[in-house]
Formats: sequence, C-alpha cells, structure tokens
Amino acid sequence: MNIVTPESELDWVLVLAPFRKDAEYIAASLREQAVEVKAVKADEDLVQHLALSPGIIVITHEALSPEVVGKIAEHLAEQAGWSEVPIVVLLERSAPVARIRTRLQASWPDARLLFHTRPISPLEFVNAIQSNMLVRLRQRQVRDSIERERELRLELNHRVKNILASVSSIFRMTRRGAASVDDLADDFTSRLQALSNVHTAVFEAGGEEVSLCDVVGLTVSPYNSDGMSRINVSGPEITVGREAGTTIALCLHELITNAIKYGALSEPDGTVEIVWTIAEAGGPKLCLKWIETGGPPVREPTRQGYGTRYVRSAFASLFGSLPDISFAPDGFRCSVSGPLSRVTPQNHNTAD
Repeated sequence: MNIVTPESELDWVLVLAPFRKDAEYIAASLREQAVEVKAVKADEDLVQHLALSPGIIVITHEALSPEVVGKIAEHLAEQAGWSEVPIVVLLERSAPVARIRTRLQASWPDARLLFHTRPISPLEFVNAIQSNMLVRLRQRQVRDSIERERELRLELNHRVKNILASVSSIFRMTRRGAASVDDLADDFTSRLQALSNVHTAVFEAGGEEVSLCDVVGLTVSPYNSDGMSRINVSGPEITVGREAGTTIALCLHELITNAIKYGALSEPDGTVEIVWTIAEAGGPKLCLKWIETGGPPVREPTRQGYGTRYVRSAFASLFGSLPDISFAPDGFRCSVSGPLSRVTPQNHNTAD
C-alpha cells in the first residue's frame, strides 16, 4: 500500500474499524465535511500510519486487541510534550465501559480519551471530531509558541553577549585614551548612549533590519538642534542589517566626537556632510563619505586616538576594505565603500 504523507500532521483522522463496513461508514461521514481520513485494518499497516502522526485516532470496540493497544501506546509515548492525541473510542452499548476506560487510561495516559456508545448519530460524531481537531490546532499553537520562545531566548542570549562584548571593548579603548577619570566617565557614557540609540532605532524598526536614514538621523539629531543643521545628511533610502546599522552609528558617533573636539564642529560656522550613494559598476556598492568644512586648519595627529582606531577597524570589518581617512588642511575626510550585500540584512543564526 502506498502511503501519502498528509500536508499537515494534525489535520487528518486515522480510523481503526476492522468489522463490517464501519470504516467505510465513518470515513464517508467525515469526508462529507472535508476531513481527511485514512482507514486501516487493525492488523494492516498500523505502525506505518501511526508514524505519519494522525491528528485524531478513531477506534472501534472490535479493534481494541492487546497488540493494537500496545502499538498505540508506543506511538503515544513518542509524542512531544505539547501533544495530547485525541482518541475517540466507539463502544458497543453492552460493553463494560468502566473497565475499558480504566484499562485504556492506564495504557494511554498521555491521550485525550473520548468514549461514545453506538449507534451514534452522524451529527454528534462529526461534531466530536471537529471539536477535537480544534483542540489539536490549539495544541499546535502551543507547540509553535514554545518554539518561538526558545528561539527568542537564544536570540536574547546572542544579543546580550554581543552587547556586553561591545561595552567591554568600548571601555577598554576609552580607558587607554582617557587623560582623567572625568574624561573616561564622559567619553564612556556618550559612547554607551550612542550604542543605546542605535539599538532603539533597530527595536522600533521591529526586526533584523533598519533604515540607514533612520540610523544616521538618530545619530546626528542631538547635534542639529534649535533649527540649526550643523550636520547635513543625504543619501538614498536603503535597508541595512542590525549589526551594520550599529557599526555605522558608532563610527559616526566617533567622527562627530572628533569633529566637536578638534574639527569642523569646534567652530561656529563649521559643518559636516554625510553622504552615501549606491554605485552599480561591478556590482552594487555602498559608498559612505564624511566631509568636514569650515573648521580650523587640520594637521595629522602624531598618534591615533580611540576614535580613529575604532573607525578604521569597524569600517574595515563591515565593508571589507579599509576606509580612506584624510587629514586635508581644509577639512577632515573619511570615505569607505564595499559590496552592498555586506550591509544588507542577512540570515541570523541564533544558535551561537
């Protein structure tokens, strides 16, 4: 016999009715209501059909042999914790119901047992089956909720580890460049706030991706207050992954901090342009530029501070190539480019 796996593991009924035309009668009444049915003889293909995980089992009095009861018990023992298979038992009116119930409850403790005496009206029988199909649907929803909760726990664990790693790295690098405890506290706090801001943007976006416009806008908004735009932003609307958005925001924060201390934003008339474009030649590439004007004359520092080191390292890791950093006399410049695919949302493995 060829067995076709049903589309859903929960939407079909297995009927065990070896005598007379019980199986045909039961199957016909269910199929009239568009319920998928598989009818088997108690001694034919039972194990194979149970392996297909029927949503409901209907078994007649005549099929309750020790062998069949044992095979069904083995099947039930293999069920997941969320699964409580409904088993509809059709008994003869003269059957010792109490004794059979006690026996089956002992043999099938993890089943949802329902007993009916024959004859049973088609309407009552179909209603019983449909009600228990709804029960199975609810059980499946519980299963899905359990799986989603598991995935969320793994995702939360992954994100917390990443955040703690970022915080630890930020602290170590900030401490190396701090001249005093106050400087350490101020710089470390501002960098944590930048990290918080981008996580807020990603959370509000509702997933693993976020608008680059939103990331940049949220990062520069504290510096464009009172109707003044010291930092001008332009670029096409594109979506980037959570990790890419975080990296870009933190790099921009470092560039802004440097510009406030030493560059264009340290002068009243100084401005910054943040521009990104998509170049199609040779495959889509994201090009991101930081351009300062109107600041004091620029001289290349004798040693690299935290900001420059972080920007070089983070942009190189994200884009796959080192950024071009120029201490031009008329204004600091930073540009970086790389395949668009490196910053767009990627499948995220939560099992790390």
